[in-house]
Amino acid sequence: MRVHLEMLGCRLNEAEIATWGRQFQAQGDELVGNVQDADVVVLNTCAVTAEAGRKYRNWLKRVQKYNPETRLVATGCYATLAPEKLAEGLGVDLVIPNDQKDELVSLIQRGLRTQDMPKRAVEPDAVPLFRRGRTRSFIKVQDGCRNKCSFCIVTVVRGDEKSRTISDIVEEINHLVAEGVQEAVLTGVHVGGYGADLGQTLSDLIRAILNDTALPRLRLASVEPWDLPNDFFTLWTNERLMPHIHLPLQSGCNSVLKRMSRRCSTERYKELVTQARATVPSMNITTDIIVGFPGETEEEWEATFKFAKEMAFQHMHIFTYSPREGTRAARLPHRVPGPVQKARSQQLHGLGQVMKRQAFEACLNQTVPVLFESSRPAQEGGLVFSGYTPNYFKVEVAVPAAIDLHNQIEPVALTGLSRDPSAMTGQIKLERLEQLPPQQTGGSAPKRHPKSTLLHVVGQH
Repeated sequence: MRVHLEMLGCRLNEAEIATWGRQFQAQGDELVGNVQDADVVVLNTCAVTAEAGRKYRNWLKRVQKYNPETRLVATGCYATLAPEKLAEGLGVDLVIPNDQKDELVSLIQRGLRTQDMPKRAVEPDAVPLFRRGRTRSFIKVQDGCRNKCSFCIVTVVRGDEKSRTISDIVEEINHLVAEGVQEAVLTGVHVGGYGADLGQTLSDLIRAILNDTALPRLRLASVEPWDLPNDFFTLWTNERLMPHIHLPLQSGCNSVLKRMSRRCSTERYKELVTQARATVPSMNITTDIIVGFPGETEEEWEATFKFAKEMAFQHMHIFTYSPREGTRAARLPHRVPGPVQKARSQQLHGLGQVMKRQAFEACLNQTVPVLFESSRPAQEGGLVFSGYTPNYFKVEVAVPAAIDLHNQIEPVALTGLSRDPSAMTGQIKLERLEQLPPQQTGGSAPKRHPKSTLLHVVGQH
């Protein structure tokens, strides 16, 4: 089969897409970069916002317009929440709920494969890495969540927690390292709860990966603050564990946190941030904040704004609250008017820009290793490569056109701020550029590592 993979949503969805891609290739199917060429289109859906349903409807209509013969498969959180809407109203041929995701490839093979489709497009031992050309891979370590945050529908649609074994995760990472991947990000619905069903912990998993793989860089996705043990930040004595942690806050006011059914007070959150920065001085702490939660008064909002400023987050994902059918929060009274939500969101975004700039300025004149991921032509000639520091700050470096830094980790002197407000500028010493392997400097144009066009993001939040 010729298969096209699409997704909308979180990093966990991306990790799942990558796994299915490798499985399709392993059984001889071909991954294609657009829907026009596909026999089967798989859409991995999200249900965090009500807006997601509209996006899926529009996208599926476009698929049917451009390739009416293709077979449509929907899976993920929205497909689990509203399977009848996808199957009946949008012409989806196969809906696979979250509890059957692990068997997605075999279910498609049994349910959609036709006799006139080629049984094998490539030999199994010739299967390329689905992520070829990408420097970072997202590793799904668990699924499901035991938390009951009042605004979250994901707990409903993802089901009970289920962790992958440490040996399985280590094996996958070793495979990726052999294919040239430099960095892996551990992701899941409730990453901090990893291993509760196996009698293990997230700390156990991190130690095993650092001990049993040669992965140059390991990162964590979002981790709930109440899941962190007192000695958690001592793991960062190993420099291969990148100094960046995303700790969702959601609100800087305890009364709002209580309505959200969050299990961490602002006092405890502050203790964790203080401990993290004392143990790992370069730690980049990022967060999520929901603006305009039901009943949020002006005093509660001011408390959140003040607390966010005190925490000096290097980045904030800011969400304006919208009711999600099926959640307890959707039934709460005293909705915050839209104009008030918008004004508060703008105020917080402004603070976020100031804090990001301050974090960048604090890093100037330092030399740090940067993993380069992508490039673009420079206006004055040559190329501008962009990549990320260990603490996940974006850096842009201008180099001659003959230089290819893609998937390279190189020391970079941080020299200034880019015109892109989300990036810094840096320089690599000339003598270091001259030391790069011949295959990367020979010729008038760089030897490019092809970017994967097989993963398309319909939209992210």
